[in-house]
Amino acid sequence: MTETSDTRSAAGAAREAPRSRLQRLMRYLPLIAPVLLWAVPCWVLLHTGQRWPLPVTLIGTALSVLGLAGMPLAMVRGHGRRQQDRAAIVGDTLLGCVWVLFTWSVLLGVLLRLALTVAGVGDGQDRARIVTWAVLGVTAVLLAWGYAEARRVPRVRRLDVELPRLGAGLDGTRVALITDTHYGPLDRARWSARVCETVNTLEADLVCHTGDIADGTAERRRAQAAPLGTVRATRARVYVTGNHEYYSEAQGWVDLMGELGWEPLRNRHLLLERGGDTLLVAGVDDVTAESSGLAGHRAHLGGALQGADPDHPVLLLAHQPKFIDRAAAHGIDLQLSGHTHGGQIWPFHYLVRLDQPAVAGLSSHGARTLLYTSRGTGFWGPPFRVFAPSEITLLVLRSPRRSG
Repeated sequence: MTETSDTRSAAGAAREAPRSRLQRLMRYLPLIAPVLLWAVPCWVLLHTGQRWPLPVTLIGTALSVLGLAGMPLAMVRGHGRRQQDRAAIVGDTLLGCVWVLFTWSVLLGVLLRLALTVAGVGDGQDRARIVTWAVLGVTAVLLAWGYAEARRVPRVRRLDVELPRLGAGLDGTRVALITDTHYGPLDRARWSARVCETVNTLEADLVCHTGDIADGTAERRRAQAAPLGTVRATRARVYVTGNHEYYSEAQGWVDLMGELGWEPLRNRHLLLERGGDTLLVAGVDDVTAESSGLAGHRAHLGGALQGADPDHPVLLLAHQPKFIDRAAAHGIDLQLSGHTHGGQIWPFHYLVRLDQPAVAGLSSHGARTLLYTSRGTGFWGPPFRVFAPSEITLLVLRSPRRSG
């Protein structure tokens, strides 16, 4: 027994070592990242053999330094205590632009230059300038396209999900999912109304919002959130908090959603019955709720399932996909989540995977638990979506016992 315990302890320590190193690195990331984001494109585009005229080099370098100084300042003023919307728009836009510019400076700075060298195209200066113009061109195209993708009404993604324990009477139950609307500095009241109109065309039995309604308090973003009151469902409209509610007086959002006719599922459940069969619809607060210090807020799955018949299939709303470990341990049938935005701006999804077990789509966990992770209906921060389209999701629940 002692040897087994020691072996487990050693294995656990081995797993914790890289995790602790990663956590230490993440502490310094806010200081390191802005420097890399601005310095790498500046170096690749201006100082790797292009031999631009001196005014071009000086102006380009000055713009990089200005961006490096101005972006963090605008982000702090926009998203800090002052919450100045104009500053937030400037900071968020600069962040999105420099992320795309950084990504393609690295990729094209290495791959395209290598390809041009192998192909024997021009001399060193010619190749360097081709890379610069290619990076700027690709960045401009992706930002224009990404802005249009972020601001449009999301396309509807439809899929059937078979739940082995779902009774035949509930076969065909239509569940509409919106999440991460992130009403914020850019006024999207008209967009919000059009999203709600699209949801209403789905004729859903159950409409779910899995959190991150907005960036800002309910009082401040009320006009953008108001169209949610027009959403129709034949059975229920249910909502759970996301982590961003806990940056902006979460109880105010819970109260406003109740005022708009939605049912906040704060560690509790309701029953959806049809054809003699029952589906238990449960919800939990976001996993960041307890650390927020807001009284009575925490993610408590046991409370959400309290008094429930264990034979009933369970549909769980939890904002973050990483709650799936607890859901699978409790034998939940289907968890609906958001939070990841599908990465929002490629290739950010690789960083998301460091924190979440899934980025988008349907995945299986444990013996019977399914997780659906939405790419989100809106966007956070930078008003761009690159290779990570937003979505409104319609899940049609299927029973294995349905009639042909």
